Amino acid sequence: MQDRYGHRISYLRVSITDRCNERCTYCMPQELQEWLPREEILTFEETLRIVGIAAELGVSKVRVTGGEPLTRRDVVHFISQIPKIPGIRSLGLSTNGTLLARQITAGKTMAMALREAGVQSLNISLDTLHRHVYSQITGRDFHAQVLDGIDAAITVGFDQIKLNAVLMRGRNEDQLIPLTEFAASRNLIVRFIEMMPVSTTEVLSEDNFMSILEAKRLIESVYGSLIPETEFRTSGPASYYQIPGRGQRIGFIGAMTNLHFCESCNKLRLTCDGKLRPCLGSYLEFDIMKPLRGGATDEELKQFVLDVVDRKPEQHDFRNNYKPGRKMVAIGG
Repeated sequence: MQDRYGHRISYLRVSITDRCNERCTYCMPQELQEWLPREEILTFEETLRIVGIAAELGVSKVRVTGGEPLTRRDVVHFISQIPKIPGIRSLGLSTNGTLLARQITAGKTMAMALREAGVQSLNISLDTLHRHVYSQITGRDFHAQVLDGIDAAITVGFDQIKLNAVLMRGRNEDQLIPLTEFAASRNLIVRFIEMMPVSTTEVLSEDNFMSILEAKRLIESVYGSLIPETEFRTSGPASYYQIPGRGQRIGFIGAMTNLHFCESCNKLRLTCDGKLRPCLGSYLEFDIMKPLRGGATDEELKQFVLDVVDRKPEQHDFRNNYKPGRKMVAIGG
């Protein structure tokens, strides 16, 4: 699939729930959240059908997201079905990490079950190594569980584990070096991400915004000039660098300040309530649940997906006084 601007679509991010066991300020900043009723959520069978249709159109990578995807019942069985879909070659999962070390059967952690189900890569959120600050950011005292979850994931041996840290001035600018050292000690990639206006308008302000350029400068003040790795790519928009003298790789994701951020975009998003979104930073979303439950054929659903791809914008609207229509937790991380 290719849109009118030359974006080649090969990546589908699949949200399976709007529910989460944390309340991160940049994702779902209100304690009272009206969860979607079960009948308004795609069933696993419906989701797998859409993934299969997308695979026939050229999607080869799927990332399962939430909310927190590991809060949904029978998630491991669902995930185990995705690698069986012809054409899917890469399967990842984004998580806050709080449930990875949980014992789901005797001697088996959630991390182990996910690896056995075919998950190859994990993205784990970790904005700070300070327990108190973590509780302030997430609204929950789950810091120890996250660290245990990271270690459980390392033990299992995923192909790749990336730590994602959202930059927040006044909250975690002092954590850039500790997080970099933490990642180095566990041979993980850490990525620093600019905050985006994806929950409420008030979440992002000049006072709390920190750019990736400033983060990079702070890191270079300790380690020296970072070495660009222009040939290294994951499936997303991160720019990667090596720390001189140690070969450690770190990444930066700058949706707000990188004017070329959208040029290599290759993804669609499927929300848990059956909306296809061609861009995170756009109001555009299209209800595929309605034709799906209305008896549409696979060919009709394929055309639906192609029509959505054709509507994909050239770039996001985040820099144009964007006012979010939905919280991030309802879109999919």
